[in-house]
Amino acid sequence: MISDNKSNVLAYGAKSLKGKIEELSILRRDCDTHDIEIEIDYCGICHSDIHMVNNDWGFSTYPLVPGHEIVGHVSKVGPDVTKFKVGDCVGVGCLVDSCGDCGACRDHEEPYCEKGGTWTYGSFDKKHDEITYGGYSKKIVVSENFVLKIPSNLDLGAVAPLLCAGVTTWSPLKHWNIQKNDLVGVVGLGGLGHMGVKFAKAMGAKVVVISRTLGKKEAALELGADEILISTDLEEMKKHENKFDFILNTVPHKHDVNPYLALLKRNKTMVVVGAIDFLEEIHGGILINGRKSIAGSLIGGIKETQEMLDFCGQHKITSMVEVIGPNQINEAYKRMQNSDVKYRFVIDMKK
Repeated sequence: MISDNKSNVLAYGAKSLKGKIEELSILRRDCDTHDIEIEIDYCGICHSDIHMVNNDWGFSTYPLVPGHEIVGHVSKVGPDVTKFKVGDCVGVGCLVDSCGDCGACRDHEEPYCEKGGTWTYGSFDKKHDEITYGGYSKKIVVSENFVLKIPSNLDLGAVAPLLCAGVTTWSPLKHWNIQKNDLVGVVGLGGLGHMGVKFAKAMGAKVVVISRTLGKKEAALELGADEILISTDLEEMKKHENKFDFILNTVPHKHDVNPYLALLKRNKTMVVVGAIDFLEEIHGGILINGRKSIAGSLIGGIKETQEMLDFCGQHKITSMVEVIGPNQINEAYKRMQNSDVKYRFVIDMKK
């Protein structure tokens, strides 16, 4: 059953291209049969929020309410909901629906839905004939099948970025089967990279942060990295050639990946999770001579995201965050573009 009832909800978003984030009112549907309504406590800020506000990818619609790292409490449930009850602590990530029938969905890999999934904001919801609004708001209504259980022992504000930055780095580490004592390189130490370090270390790997300068050394070691490798030090890079079992590349922009590919052992893989852009030319000889691979990875499916959250509960892993109020979002955007945050901003939506 699809409800026609809607109510006004306070939100924060951009009314036009490259507009500032400001207070606005949006319509949220009432709960359908299998929906739950969530009062949002915290919402993380992802760099993709800025890209969407600025229409950098060419498909933004306005008004645009960003936010896909959502943590809150269930405030209402549809009549046939079985997985959650009012008061439960829950999360919503980047995806709120998919076809459920294609090969990807049957394999619990909903982000790769062959018919196109419904993203948490700025996406057309075919079932409800509306554009989705994200977590920079007081409430959200989502199918119970796309809602996640949050471990009770974790700080909620620091959990929010796990719903994007967390699962984005967890998914490739699990898919490529990182094992105890594997040598894992993490390129970049931002919102994604710092989670990659935490996860790989908790999996028992030896972790090396690969950075352009020594400025990240202290932070890398504090996060649990075993060492730091300076990519601009050609002598050190040469010493590390053919040493790594896996490389997680979190650099968010176009860059030369060839020096990192050279670090991989034979038959091993570097996975790109940050650069939604054209990469520099890749030298085929590096790939061929070691039967090496370069791959990409998106977020994980709902099942995998829940597994990640459960792992975080067991190992007490959260993101390092700076909590702000809704009136500080525009300032946070500016600071993010200057890399002035360790490592993610989270909005306290209760303010």
